[in-house]
Amino acid sequence: MVPYRVLVVDDSGFMRKIISDLIIQDPQFTIVATAANGQEAIEAVREWKPDAVTLDLEMPLMNGIEALQAIMKENPTPVIMLSGISEDNTRETIKALQFGAFDFIRKPSNAISNDIHQVGDFLLEKLRTAVLTKRHQPAITINEKQATVIDEINQAKQQNAAASEKPKQYVEPTPAPLPTPIKERDKTLFPKEDGKLGLQRSAPPLHTKQSGANPGDAAPDKAKQAASSSKLVGKTVQPELKLQSAEPPIVRKGTASGSVTSFKHIVAIGTSTGGPRALHEVITSLPADFPAPVLIVQHMPPRFTKSLAQRLDSFSELQVVEAEQGERVRAGVVYIAPGGYHMELCKETGGYTILLTEQPLRNGHRPSVDVLFESLTPYHELKRHAVIMTGMGSDGAKGMKLLAECGIETTIAEAEETCVVYGMPRSAVEAGCVNKILPLQYIASQLVQAMLK
Repeated sequence: MVPYRVLVVDDSGFMRKIISDLIIQDPQFTIVATAANGQEAIEAVREWKPDAVTLDLEMPLMNGIEALQAIMKENPTPVIMLSGISEDNTRETIKALQFGAFDFIRKPSNAISNDIHQVGDFLLEKLRTAVLTKRHQPAITINEKQATVIDEINQAKQQNAAASEKPKQYVEPTPAPLPTPIKERDKTLFPKEDGKLGLQRSAPPLHTKQSGANPGDAAPDKAKQAASSSKLVGKTVQPELKLQSAEPPIVRKGTASGSVTSFKHIVAIGTSTGGPRALHEVITSLPADFPAPVLIVQHMPPRFTKSLAQRLDSFSELQVVEAEQGERVRAGVVYIAPGGYHMELCKETGGYTILLTEQPLRNGHRPSVDVLFESLTPYHELKRHAVIMTGMGSDGAKGMKLLAECGIETTIAEAEETCVVYGMPRSAVEAGCVNKILPLQYIASQLVQAMLK
């Protein structure tokens, strides 16, 4: 077998040596070239056409973010970002994941650090998955100065009309057609009735947005949708959807957001590799008056989950926060489990709260999707909706199956066509507990539709 060829990019010759030595411990890989900055990286990708790239964030002449954008535009290649743990590094890493980076690892401090072998194991695991994943989806750039939601909608519709000769649609006999993705229609969930909105909010916001949140200009991917069959009722494969400009402008949330502690629906989402882009697509598509809390487990180390929450909060009409111990759960707020802690839903007098624990890893993870899903099983008074999206492994499948046995309303798995890694969704589908298999851009619409039942 011919080894997979890897390009190593770092401004430090010493660090290039460390990373290269970690990679060649596995005979499946060879170092085809190295580069000292972003400009050299772009040229090396053009010349060597590597199977994967490791890319540092902070470099002279051209940094990792700029190089990543150019690589994904010219020669889409699986890129593993090497990140520090400073606030700036974590924020830039989340941005890189939305620009199309396959995944990231924490950068080793030196060759003799105690965790150097663990870092090497993580890097090789991510490289193996990256080179075996055929679907490497470049991020979509936006024009922040000119783009508006309406402009994006019109542009997308025009391109769809020109690109599609005849839409191909496969629909099982019983389900109704999926609703139009929210980004292509008015994002008001509840129409006015008797002069009042269906959902009223009056209390101050749950938290204040961090001034350091950088809106950036990354956007989630829109993968081509290919028709495929399924025995599961509810699978609908839509015509190809090509969006050149998909992220809305920065949303300024009103002071009434996230004040409702009484709700009858709750949404739980689990995701891993490719998750930040998938979460961006789903969360930014939910309307401001979404009447349910959203609990999310994204496999990610400590500190990075806070940066993920801040970035999603910058673009979403909902409040997005990193969950805190004992925090009251409110409708219209998105809670992301902090790295290093399992997150569970608990019921107390007067409402529901967040429980964070440091119990042992589940499925190799903390936070674990299974732990979150299993914590919802006692609450039959709530209409529960569970979603599993892109990611390696099988975390979440057992929890979703348990929920399905306990009368959950909705179980959704992201379709293979839009997954960066079709591991976690596949496990849930094979467990027989999924009633909807949906391309990424239709998940938010399905959740909105579920809220109206």
